Amino acid sequence: MATTDGTTIIGESILISGSLNGDEDLTVRGRVEGTLTLTKTLVVEPTGIVKAEVQVKNCVIAGVVVGNVTATESVEITKEGRMVGDIAAPRVIIVDGASFRGRIDMGEVNIEGERLPRASRAMAAPARPALRPAPRPAAPAKAEAKKGEEKGGGGAAPRPPGPPAPVAMGAVKRKVIVKRK
Repeated sequence: MATTDGTTIIGESILISGSLNGDEDLTVRGRVEGTLTLTKTLVVEPTGIVKAEVQVKNCVIAGVVVGNVTATESVEITKEGRMVGDIAAPRVIIVDGASFRGRIDMGEVNIEGERLPRASRAMAAPARPALRPAPRPAAPAKAEAKKGEEKGGGGAAPRPPGPPAPVAMGAVKRKVIVKRK
């Protein structure tokens, strides 16, 4: 159903399954499953459910969207909106009370503060080296305590300054071996 302002409305009792393409605004009050590609705005009203890969200019979610949304301008999830999937858009608005699970990609930001289009990212962004955790140094306090015991110093081992380093779950404990000369 098309209205006089160029918006198509999918009613509450309608289920569309498959590929949906268009050059006008679309309001979903029913269900859409599959793929949805528009050159204009998609509005998912509170009764609407979209289970699709979505490519649009703008998207306003007040209902449910399950799938990835790619927008050339903006994506907004209202207070009533729920979404599970990834968002790729230069402008993303998630209102307090909205529900969202997924990732957001707003494009790369260039040094001068301009957003780069996704297509030029590969050329503009240099390859980043993989981040590796720094190797943990051996505990010098324990090694010196062992040396003190060997020389007959006895007594309590001196504590390193500051709080102990946090240990990640599943971390392997290392044993320090001191060789005698």
